[in-house]
Amino acid sequence: MDLDTSERDGGKRIYSRLGPAQDRYQKVCFHWQNGRCNRYPCPFLHSELPPKRANYSSSYSSPDDPHNFQGGGSGFSRRNPNPNPNSTALSNHNGTNPAVSNHNGPPSRWGRSRGGGGGGGGGRVPTKNPEKMCGYWLKGKCTYGDSCRYLHASSIGETFSFLKLLEGHEQAVSGIALPSASDKLYSGGKDGTVRLWDCQTGQCAAIVTLGDEIGCMISEGPWLFVGLPNGIKAWNIQTNTDLSLSGPVGQVYAMVAINDMLFAGTQDGSILAWRFNVAGNCFEPAAFLAGHHRAVVSMVVGAQRLFSCSMDNTIRVWDLGTLQCVETLTDHTSVVMSVLCWDQFLLSCSLDKTIKVWVATESGKLEVTYTHIEEHGILSLCGMHDAQAKPVLLCSCNDNCVRIYDLPSFTERGKIFSKEEVRAIQIGPGGLFFTGDGSGELKVWKWLDTEQSSLHDVITA
Repeated sequence: MDLDTSERDGGKRIYSRLGPAQDRYQKVCFHWQNGRCNRYPCPFLHSELPPKRANYSSSYSSPDDPHNFQGGGSGFSRRNPNPNPNSTALSNHNGTNPAVSNHNGPPSRWGRSRGGGGGGGGGRVPTKNPEKMCGYWLKGKCTYGDSCRYLHASSIGETFSFLKLLEGHEQAVSGIALPSASDKLYSGGKDGTVRLWDCQTGQCAAIVTLGDEIGCMISEGPWLFVGLPNGIKAWNIQTNTDLSLSGPVGQVYAMVAINDMLFAGTQDGSILAWRFNVAGNCFEPAAFLAGHHRAVVSMVVGAQRLFSCSMDNTIRVWDLGTLQCVETLTDHTSVVMSVLCWDQFLLSCSLDKTIKVWVATESGKLEVTYTHIEEHGILSLCGMHDAQAKPVLLCSCNDNCVRIYDLPSFTERGKIFSKEEVRAIQIGPGGLFFTGDGSGELKVWKWLDTEQSSLHDVITA
């Protein structure tokens, strides 16, 4: 999805290496004095100034702040990816967890470890890990080796590990799916291909070339849905049924399925709905939801509501019974990139560099109960359980990092680094999760201390 430059107010920073300063011997590095200089080479002194002379000034101006892999075997196991419906973990599927309930809401515990939450747009900038990823190492071009001042690792964190890199996509990975009762992982990319990965070996088992850019991908039961320009491809992997759904105008960026309904958010701002006809083994047009005036980029279902977010900076709430818009949320100041549900809360993220936590009031209207601020624009949110069944939030940012937070405290537990921004995150079985970035790399990760079972054991259980 391409965004106008004016909209990328949470966009990437451009880091430039500084050349030698003409007056480097007259200035001491301010960050070195504070024990946190990470520039290499640094154009300022990493030592104290000599004693003053009559014609020498000791004043100086501080510069602007500049700027493995753990083997896990060649395969990964396949289990039911849906979390426990009775838990309070984040979910971005239909599930049984209520997304928003009509009550005053519990006392806010969001961000408590950092001094409390803050309603209606408050928040604090979280403490950041000072270590910076070596961009040259990511591209295999760093010549400094162990002497490099920047990090040579795919991640920072002790509670999860990197398992495998799945290479093949030539452009950004835009969708990842694991259909139930399948032994394959599916990924779609902007290169117009769908790749099938064997969950036992981690090898690419097949490639389907669609030709058109893939905007998103989801699975529901045995069905795999692929969002394309002006249409959707639907495959039933059990019966090998292949269907094409027409009606969308422009690229399909977001889809969500609940019961026998499929919703698709499109580039022109509309949301189309289809209902599955069992007798005819087909999807029939059911509704057209109009309201957004720019592209719909993410959707989630919870508490008999459909939540959609858009490049028009708003979130719309739709009643699933009437398919009418019952509320429009306008607290974000830039593109709203992703929404998900956690217990009675709704979480949303935006290029305005914030994650907002919403809760329903007595009247049923949603209001912000906490705002978490990031240094960069936020592209995607995904929630899951860690190995100890605690809810965690995966937050993909515009600086090519995925930050992992405990909830509800927003305590940072680690980072995942990628060559380019992570476009797709998917929960897997048995503590697995997957990330796909803008360079086409698909990576498999696992929470530590979780039971590892073979795919054969899962299928035959």
